[in-house]
Amino acid sequence: MSVLATPIDPTSAAFLLTENRNMPMHVGGLQLFKKPEGAGRNYVREMFEQMRDANEVSPLFLKHPHRSVRTGAQLVWKPDEQFDIDHHLRHSALPKPGRVRELLELSSRLHSTRMAWERPLWEAHVIEGLRDGRVALYTKIHHSLVDGISAMRLMASTLSTDPEQRDMPPPWAYRASSRKPAPSQTNLSELPMTALRSALGLTAEAAGMPAALVKTLTKSVRNETSALSLHAPHTILNQPITGSRRFAAQDWPVERLRLIGKATGTTINDVVLAMCAGAMRTYLLELDALPEAPLVAMVPVGLNAKQSHIASAEGGNAVGAVMVRLATDLADPARRLSAIHRSMKDGKESLSSMTPTQILAMSAIGQAPAILTPMLRMSGIVRPPYNLIISNVPGPRSTHFWNGAQLVGHYPLSIPINGMALNITCTSYDGKMGFGLTGCRRTVPHLQRLLTHLDDEVKALEKAAGI
Repeated sequence: MSVLATPIDPTSAAFLLTENRNMPMHVGGLQLFKKPEGAGRNYVREMFEQMRDANEVSPLFLKHPHRSVRTGAQLVWKPDEQFDIDHHLRHSALPKPGRVRELLELSSRLHSTRMAWERPLWEAHVIEGLRDGRVALYTKIHHSLVDGISAMRLMASTLSTDPEQRDMPPPWAYRASSRKPAPSQTNLSELPMTALRSALGLTAEAAGMPAALVKTLTKSVRNETSALSLHAPHTILNQPITGSRRFAAQDWPVERLRLIGKATGTTINDVVLAMCAGAMRTYLLELDALPEAPLVAMVPVGLNAKQSHIASAEGGNAVGAVMVRLATDLADPARRLSAIHRSMKDGKESLSSMTPTQILAMSAIGQAPAILTPMLRMSGIVRPPYNLIISNVPGPRSTHFWNGAQLVGHYPLSIPINGMALNITCTSYDGKMGFGLTGCRRTVPHLQRLLTHLDDEVKALEKAAGI
C-alpha cells in the first residue's frame, strides 16, 4: 500500500460500495447569487476564474477511492497526482428563455450523473443565463466524503456577512484555519447507513434499552408510529428506482410558517411536515394512488439525550430519527397538523429517555429494513418501514455574500434510494425556508406539481389557523 494512501472507514466505504448506476450516492446544493451593483458583462466569467485559480486545494477535495491487489482489495483514499481543476469546476449557461425551469432541469441532469472513482468525487458548476441576471452555483460531493449537513456548513464557511469583502475562497480551497468537516454519522437525513452500522455493533449500553423501548415497540406493533415504525403502507414511492433524477425547489417566508405554528400551538418543523403531508395527499390523489393508511416519514431530530456516566462524556445533543405518521388519511389540514404534532411529540418523548448510543441503536432498528430490503432485492415484497425522508436543516439567519455577490437562495439536493424514491430536504436561510425535492424521474412523475401543492397547503393551513 502506498504511504500516501489511507484506509477508508467502514461508513464511507459503505456509501461507496452501495452505490450503483441507479443510486448515485452524492449530496448536492443549488445556490442563487445576485450580482453586486456595477457588475460588468464579464462578471460571471471573472467569478468562475476566481474560483478556478485558488492557490491550493484542500486535501479533502484531492483524494479519490482506490483498491487493488497492492491494497489487499481494501478501499483506500489516494491523492490524485494528476488533479485537473477544469474537470471539477465547470462554466455553463442556460438555454433561452433562462427561466428557473431550465435551471432546475439542468440541476436534475447534473445530479443524475454518477462520479468516477479515478478522480476526486466532487463537482461544481457556475451557471449563468438566468433572465433575471442571477448566477447559480450547483455543487455535488460524494456522501463518503461529507454528509449533507457538513456540505452545507462547508459552503457556508466560505461566505461572509460583509458585502464589501472580496477575498473569499471557494469551498475547495485550502485554508489553514478551516475545521475538519463533521463525520457522516452525525446526520441521518440522506441515508440511514450509519445507524445500521451502529446496530451491527451494539454496545452493552445500547443492549440495555430503557423501558421506553418496550413502549415504543408496543406502539409500532399497533402501528402507532413514534420513534420506530415496523411497517408503512406501500406507495408508488416504494419501488425500485432508475438513475435519472428530477429536482424541484422553492422557498416560503419562515414568518408565515411561524405564525401558523404560533396560532396552532405547534412548531415550525410540525408546519413543514404538515405542508409535505398535505402536498403528498393531493399529489397521490391526483394519481389515484393514495393508500388508505397514513404515510410514514423518517424525520431526523436533534435531542438532548439523557445524561449518564457513559453518555455525558461528549455532552451536547444527540441525533436520532423519529418515524412520523403524516395523517394523509385526513382531509382536514388542521387535523393533519394536530396529528403530526402529536406524532412528533411522542417520538421525541420516546427518545428523550435514552442515551446517544441508545438513540442511534433505536434509529438503526427502525431504519435497517430500508437498507436491507433493496440490498436483498426484496422491494415490493417486504413492506417499507417508512415512505419517504423529510429533513429540516437550520441554516444562516442573516444575509450572506461571496465576494460581493449576495446569496439569495439555497436549496439542498439529496439521495433517493431503491424503495425510497423521494427525499425532501429543507433548509432555512435569511428568513426563508427553502425546500429541495429530489426524486427518481420515472418513479415520481410530475414532481414539480408538489411545489404547487406545497403552496396550496400553506394557504390552507393559514386559513385553518385563522390567519
